[in-house]
This record gives sequence, structure tokens and C-alpha cells, in this order.
Amino acid sequence: MKKWTPSPLTLILLGLIAWLWFRPPAEVSEENRPASAWAVTLSDGRVLSSDSLRGKVVLVNFWATWCPYCRKEKPVIDAFWQDYRDRGFEVISISIDDPAEKIAAWMQDKDYAFMAAPTNASVTAAFGNVASVPTSFIVDTEGRIRHKIAGQVHYPRLKKLVAPLLAEAKQP
Repeated sequence: MKKWTPSPLTLILLGLIAWLWFRPPAEVSEENRPASAWAVTLSDGRVLSSDSLRGKVVLVNFWATWCPYCRKEKPVIDAFWQDYRDRGFEVISISIDDPAEKIAAWMQDKDYAFMAAPTNASVTAAFGNVASVPTSFIVDTEGRIRHKIAGQVHYPRLKKLVAPLLAEAKQP
């Protein structure tokens, strides 16, 4: 029986796969800039505007159904939303390339109840042309973009970024 020895190319490919799978979750930047008004049509047909979210801390999460990192972060986003929504936290998940029908079916299949919608020109004007997913923005109660998360989010990171904004909102 011949012993298998991996080629250098095989080792490089395995290393690349491991790096992509276990890479650092995200890079966070401080933004602290206003977002222009935006509105989306949710997958259930309702219209959601940035004005209707004033007074809440909002995670605006850009994603795609084909994105493996987006799929990995969705249960985390859902758990965080379930834990913090009663404290003034909201999530809007913006698909960069899927139509409303596909988004609705995917969200229902995965049993996620937070809001989801396809992107549009007003979202692009407010947040920029997001081409790399997942990318998320945390918007404060006044509608200012406070943080940008380029990459996958995790519960402790969301807590670290969102909890202080929720606490600020409760102070007179």
C-alpha cells in the first residue's frame, strides 16, 4: 500500500481553506457620521424608513443568501436581537442581490423573525456601495452611523458595541 504525500499545492489549498474558515471575525471601525434618509420594502411588503427607527439602536446588516459567513452570523444576530429588542434594539438585514421573494423564503426557512429587505438606491446613498458581505453598521438612536463591522459579527462584539448605545439612550 502506497503512502499518500500531499503536494505543496494541496497543502496551500488546505491552508487557505482553514484561514478562510477560521479567519478573524471582523474589523470594526468608528464612523460617527450621519446617514441620509433611506427606506426599504421589507420581504412582507411593508415599507420601513430610517425615520421609523429613530429612538432605537439599529444593526443594519448587509448579506447574501449564498455567503457562508452571512449564514454563520445569522443565528448570532437573531439571538442578540431576541435578547435586546425589548431594550430598544432593532435589526434590518439588507440583501445585496436577492429579490424580496427569495429573502422571505430564506428567512422563513431559517425561522428568523427580524426584518429583511433587498437593497436599493436610498440604502446605497446612506451606507455606501457595500460589495463585501457580511458588512454591518450600527446606527444610534439619533440616526448616526456609529460603527462599521466589516466581516462576521459575534455576540460578545455586538454586546460591546450596542450596550453602551442603549445605555446612552436611557439617560435623560
